[in-house]
Amino acid sequence: CMLQAARLMLVALLLVADAHAQSSVAAEAGMVESRIKAAFICKFGNYVEWPSGSMRHDGPFVIGVVADDPVVGDLEQAARGHTVNGRPIHVRKLVRGDPVDGLDIVFVGRSGSAWLTETLAAARGQPILTITESGNAADAGSIVNFVVVDDKVRFDIALEPAEHSNLKISGRLLAVARKVTGRPG
Repeated sequence: CMLQAARLMLVALLLVADAHAQSSVAAEAGMVESRIKAAFICKFGNYVEWPSGSMRHDGPFVIGVVADDPVVGDLEQAARGHTVNGRPIHVRKLVRGDPVDGLDIVFVGRSGSAWLTETLAAARGQPILTITESGNAADAGSIVNFVVVDDKVRFDIALEPAEHSNLKISGRLLAVARKVTGRPG
């Protein structure tokens, strides 16, 4: 009886330890995914052509972020020391209702999905690269949308919203996208 109780206790401890290890691995995978997306976001600007006159050459390249603080921190870390077209990258956390004027990129993370439609509508028609990570992002008008396929971070590109924003996506970026919808204009 005592031996059987000890065995049950050992099994219970092993199950708890296994569950904890799995949740730790999942949390670590989420952190890695966030860092990979941050690196992509900081690089995307070098593969987009903005309309002449819309690019401020004297100020920083500004990425607005509608997401939780950890995502903002990952983006700030990825941006440190990097430039887009010679301009240092600056990350700005956005809250509901903040104007998107003066931004070069707007990223709406999963945690900001409640504001997805509103944020994309505010950016529509402006020379702003919109980047999301939402299942309904294409319908809402996102230009780039992150997806995870076979545990790898990939992205899809929608050319129609890019065209409406007068942005030209480099063929090099289109070539590495998982899926491209629309036709280049």
